[in-house]
Amino acid sequence: MLSEGDDAPDFELPNQDGEPVALSDYDDEYVVVYFYPRADTPGCTTEACSFRDRWSDYEEHGVTVLGVSDDSVEDLAAFKSKYDLPFDLLSDAGGEVATAYDSYGEREIAGDLLEVTFRNTFVVGPDGDVVAVFEGVDPEEHADEVLAAVA
Repeated sequence: MLSEGDDAPDFELPNQDGEPVALSDYDDEYVVVYFYPRADTPGCTTEACSFRDRWSDYEEHGVTVLGVSDDSVEDLAAFKSKYDLPFDLLSDAGGEVATAYDSYGEREIAGDLLEVTFRNTFVVGPDGDVVAVFEGVDPEEHADEVLAAVA
């Protein structure tokens, strides 16, 4: 698992509109990179909507939020639209970026071993270093927890 002070792995992924978004696009800003298992499932919806509901506070502090999952661009577009999410959702279809962030691997679900994205969050500082790490987060309280770390 990445730790505070580590260099955040740079990445470029397509967003919900198929447009490339890179972590380096946000140099000199705080960026919340949150990984989640599956768009439009109960926990992931709760987590995304909690960031949405605190969006004005994130904007006030100049913090960018990027949600990352292995969902397709089309699924992300539908998820963003359905819940009116004000931030980019990024498609990490092969899990390469999540793997670089120690947030991808096998998990047993309903008796089957599946490759999934883990629910972890990393706050990247203006210098590109990881400034906070949240592993196995509670979707309901998470946006408040992250905001407290960056405020």
